[in-house]
Amino acid sequence: MVDRLTLILILVVALGLAWGLTGVLRGYALHKKLMDIPNARSSHSVPTPRGGGVAIVVVCLLALPALAWLGLVADAVVYGLAGAGLSVALVGWWDDHGHVPALVRLLVHFSAAAWGLYWLGGPMALPLLGWTLEGVWLWAPLLLYLVWVLNLYNFMDGIDGIAGVEALTVCVSGALLAWWALPEANVALYGLLAVASLGFLIWNFPPAKIFMGDAGSGFVGLWLGLLSVYAGHQAPELFWGWVILLAMFVADATLTLFFRWWRRENLFEAHRSHAYQHRAVNWGHKATTLFYGTLNVIWLLPMAWWVVSGGIDPLWGVLLAYAPVVFLVYQFGAGVRHVEWDDY
Repeated sequence: MVDRLTLILILVVALGLAWGLTGVLRGYALHKKLMDIPNARSSHSVPTPRGGGVAIVVVCLLALPALAWLGLVADAVVYGLAGAGLSVALVGWWDDHGHVPALVRLLVHFSAAAWGLYWLGGPMALPLLGWTLEGVWLWAPLLLYLVWVLNLYNFMDGIDGIAGVEALTVCVSGALLAWWALPEANVALYGLLAVASLGFLIWNFPPAKIFMGDAGSGFVGLWLGLLSVYAGHQAPELFWGWVILLAMFVADATLTLFFRWWRRENLFEAHRSHAYQHRAVNWGHKATTLFYGTLNVIWLLPMAWWVVSGGIDPLWGVLLAYAPVVFLVYQFGAGVRHVEWDDY
């Protein structure tokens, strides 16, 4: 058995490094004038440095070899997570410093998702309605799922703290699910992303002193998707548990995208029509961020546990978990354009 004290030490060092490196990146962004300047589509009112999510990228990539050395992560998993995450972070960093055509970003995203999925072992067998879904045909839906989680994370990173709180609560909840489901649960990867996100979140919690940026949000989004696949290979029910844990972000981003597509709006144009953005106007960033994080813990985690424990079929569990979440973000105005937003 791996020395738990050694693992804890690695995670504590990762936390401190993420916190310290985020501060360094803030100084770099201020020096280089890499600032998010408020405009009509922004949810902030003060120019703020961006690119702090690179700290999460660096810490996770540095810690992976240490986890492999402890025998907690297979070499193939390191290749998959490191290669996929690094490529997405690099194109995000490029985009933070200039502009990357949408087609180029999408090609990189699909390539990274395919790379990660391949090294994690490809599609896993998934239980559903008493059947087992398996086979090469699962590659297509899983790739679409991974690329969507990657991109929706970027869409949802629009107010102070919300992306960091999401990563922290989902990873900690995912670790708890693994402990419940498996006798010798391996939760090192979940802990790594959790502490790296927490180190950044200290700087990003409302009022934010630095934003995550595309490099960080793309990396975290893809890693969350790949970690759900990794969990599914540990125990198939865990994949569905992670799908449930991601419901707040998935429902808000998907419903918003659907209504914007329905109105034939430019899907690549900046906007403020997500449910969380509407709430932030009325509640403020801190209350909205804490509300989303709290629902992850008090609603989605118990529903995920119900599925993982075998108490309900995954399909019905996912539908029951998502139904009130979809209703809630709809009531909050996901995808709705109000006239006053144009003059806000």
